[in-house]
Amino acid sequence: MGMSYLILAGAIMLFSWLVSSRLKSKFELYSKLQLQNGMTGAEIAEKMLADNGIRDVRVISTPGQLTDHYNPVDKTVNLSEAVYNQRNAAAAAVAAHECGHAVQHAVGYQWLTMRSKLVPIVSVASTYMQWILLAGILMLRSFPQLLLIGIIIFAATTIFSIVTLPVEYDASNRALAWLENKRMLTQQEQAGAKDALKWAARTYVVAAIGSIATLLYYVSIYMGGRRN
Repeated sequence: MGMSYLILAGAIMLFSWLVSSRLKSKFELYSKLQLQNGMTGAEIAEKMLADNGIRDVRVISTPGQLTDHYNPVDKTVNLSEAVYNQRNAAAAAVAAHECGHAVQHAVGYQWLTMRSKLVPIVSVASTYMQWILLAGILMLRSFPQLLLIGIIIFAATTIFSIVTLPVEYDASNRALAWLENKRMLTQQEQAGAKDALKWAARTYVVAAIGSIATLLYYVSIYMGGRRN
């Protein structure tokens, strides 16, 4: 199982690198596709929120790259500086996607609610998980229960990765549907936005697959230790 896991982990890492590289190239490409409507990412976001009757969510700029996110705690759509200020298909796609999360929050989308409840658990788990798993492997023969505890904690992060998939795909679907129904983009710009979000979603698929594979690896170690 050790060698099999290394091969699988290597394949997942390679796939992750390919997806990330493809995503980067797609966003670079569509960042050059300027919007004919002349709207910035911030303006796109504000209009999508207004069109969905959401008045209590602010659109703000946040430093860095790929820092775009929706914060349900303070109800803010946080757009990276490039997305907030630029007027291209990539910025429109990201801005609308993050507003898709705000719409999910407003309508009580069950998968987003579930993910939000997992956030504090995953936050604590991420702090101690690796140390518990390492100690559990080292003490497998004398104290196998420790590794089992680590597996349970890791399982919570795996569930989080799996739950994230429908949340991200649904947010993209809401974004693309709004962009199309409101005729915000030209046909070429719409196709670019759809392609960019497709590759962004695939990064979450890779993360979920990697988490599941790693969880199964730790389970196999635990089961092997019990047999011995």
